Amino acid sequence: MAIYHFSAKIISRSTGRSAVAAAAYRSASRLFDERTERPCDYSRKSGVLHSEILLPDGAPERWSDRQALWNEVEWGEKRKDAQLCREIEFALPGEMQPADAVELARAFVQREFVRRGMVADLNVHSDVGHDGLPKPHAHVMLALREVGADGFGAKARDWNSTALLEHWREAWAEHVNARLAELDHDIRIDHRSLKDQGIELEPQFKIGPAAARSEARGRASERAEQHRDIARRNGERLLRDPAAALEALTHTQETFTRHDLARFVFRHTDGKDQFDRLHARILASPELVPLGHDERGRERFTSRDLIRAQEAMLRASDRLESRSHHAITERSGRAARAEMVAIGQLGDEQVLAVAHALSAGCLAAVVGYAGTGKSTALGVARAAWEAEGYRVVGAALSGIAAENLEKGSGIPSRTLASLEYAWARDRDHLTRDDVLVIDEAGMVGTRQMRRILEAAERGGAKVVVVGDPEQLQAIEAGAPFRRLVERHGAMEITEVRRQRDEWQRAATRELATGRTQAAIERYDAAGAVHGHDTRDDARRALVADWMADQQRNPAASQMLLAYTRADVAELNRLAREMLRAAGRLGPDQAVETTNGERAFAVGDQVMFLRNERSLGVKNGTLGTLTALGRSGIEVRLGDGRNLRFDRKEYADLTHGYAATIHKMQGATVDRAYVLASRHMDRHATYVAMSRHRDTTKLRYSRTEFAQMSVLTRSLLKGRAHRYLDRSR
Repeated sequence: MAIYHFSAKIISRSTGRSAVAAAAYRSASRLFDERTERPCDYSRKSGVLHSEILLPDGAPERWSDRQALWNEVEWGEKRKDAQLCREIEFALPGEMQPADAVELARAFVQREFVRRGMVADLNVHSDVGHDGLPKPHAHVMLALREVGADGFGAKARDWNSTALLEHWREAWAEHVNARLAELDHDIRIDHRSLKDQGIELEPQFKIGPAAARSEARGRASERAEQHRDIARRNGERLLRDPAAALEALTHTQETFTRHDLARFVFRHTDGKDQFDRLHARILASPELVPLGHDERGRERFTSRDLIRAQEAMLRASDRLESRSHHAITERSGRAARAEMVAIGQLGDEQVLAVAHALSAGCLAAVVGYAGTGKSTALGVARAAWEAEGYRVVGAALSGIAAENLEKGSGIPSRTLASLEYAWARDRDHLTRDDVLVIDEAGMVGTRQMRRILEAAERGGAKVVVVGDPEQLQAIEAGAPFRRLVERHGAMEITEVRRQRDEWQRAATRELATGRTQAAIERYDAAGAVHGHDTRDDARRALVADWMADQQRNPAASQMLLAYTRADVAELNRLAREMLRAAGRLGPDQAVETTNGERAFAVGDQVMFLRNERSLGVKNGTLGTLTALGRSGIEVRLGDGRNLRFDRKEYADLTHGYAATIHKMQGATVDRAYVLASRHMDRHATYVAMSRHRDTTKLRYSRTEFAQMSVLTRSLLKGRAHRYLDRSR
């Protein structure tokens, strides 16, 4: 299981430390310490995955050399007790591939440290723990002084604030959880103390390499002994209350395997006897709920505590449904009819969905297949609510889904995380005069849905949940949207309107109802599915499709889609390569982004990766780069707005020709180009193959799928960790 660890300390000369020696050890390199005239050689050290110096704007290029950097730090400090640098250490999720873990660490360091003006020395390690499993983590050495063109200046005292450290701790958890969600891992980390999380366990010390080596040689280590003492006390505490172990296990991970359980018990016990006793007690606990085996044959479990959270969510929904909200009058009826005239004819199902949403209860659900015009119907309901004096608030799990809800319905929208953040700071609370519309509600997890519904109940607001249970599911297990629909009913919209051809609309209905093979066969018969010898061939052919269609109709909206970020990055690179060959891009300029240096050019399509109210953009907003200066960037958005911003103030940009399937849920384009991969299941396939109005093409590699039948079988599979539905 991924764990949360984030610590900060000062490397000081008063304790006999050397910045040069520390840098040599963390980078597994040989550096010469000029002040002490001694070499520091750790080049035989293993386990260093990545090592890099990251410099802020204006820093001397000579600091890219690690030896030059840290010797200059040493010479700049005269006191015998001088503070030399700060070290940040954080654990990386073991569930991630090494390249993803390195990228995760690098993006965080760039955004939180380097953009503040700090010089950062990043080293990613992957040591092996006592349980024989890798323990990936990162060390970041940070200079303490401000940076000028000539070198270091004064020490930046504001970097020492407790508030900033707390911000970093919370920001790291948010950064990791966002990436885990994107990679479809059913796990989360929490920056809060165990006590604040409601987990009655004593925090355990981290055993450092020196203590581990002392133990291995048979010498006592005070820190290792303290670690064991705490583990022993935690083990005794859990033996008295095994349910606490299950609550802790499911706090950030909705379901778990026997292996996950064993790792948790190993961490919180001392010795085989205590491990065996606690492991057996937990397996025998009435709070443990077996959920059967997943598709890999692994037995999975959850806790009754999690099921109780689900039940509390349902009770809140019952109370909301039974409450009356202000009735809709003739005034709002006229407003709704006027909105219908303005947007064009609604289908019969859309009209019924509007009537259902406007019903007098404080909870309503609307279910619709992809492309059935849910947002359009919500726009009509918005006009009616606003005519009655209500404030209509839109929300979705992702920024791009919130943006598409706002575009399609006119409802001012934001992410659910942003909404909860405001509530936690006593702002923007829901009242009886509010209607909260949650789009793509199938992606919201059990605990978050409970919090949202209880907040609406406290304020007396109305909640309308809108979504499709068959699209990408909640990262948390439990499928709360499906539960709400089963319990309270919903108005369904099944008439697909997004695709212009009837056979494609039929394919979308098949995808929505789990008949994935039939849908893929329709596209194959239409010549839209192609196999290639290699993945690279498939990517290149897909980008060639994209380029040819763009040249034929440059005004049409297009998007290349893939499941993994690695494939997205390569599709973006190939797209730029073709555009440059066609003379469509200006000269490349290096731009420092939160994900590292990227080459951008005038004419590039770019994607914004962070919500920013002052600019009016969300995570997923697309635009065309129209000007690129030394300090400023200009982008023309799809709605015609022109934005100009400072490169230092907003650096969360990437190329926008390709995107992950997760990021594009809720989006609509004229043409979509999908790269199939073994990571996709029927939910991802449904989303990917239903984004388009006009055409979509699917290409795959025969190294992954030897033939069409193998492809369709793979795309038919469900997600391995959706099991809470079996618990009832």
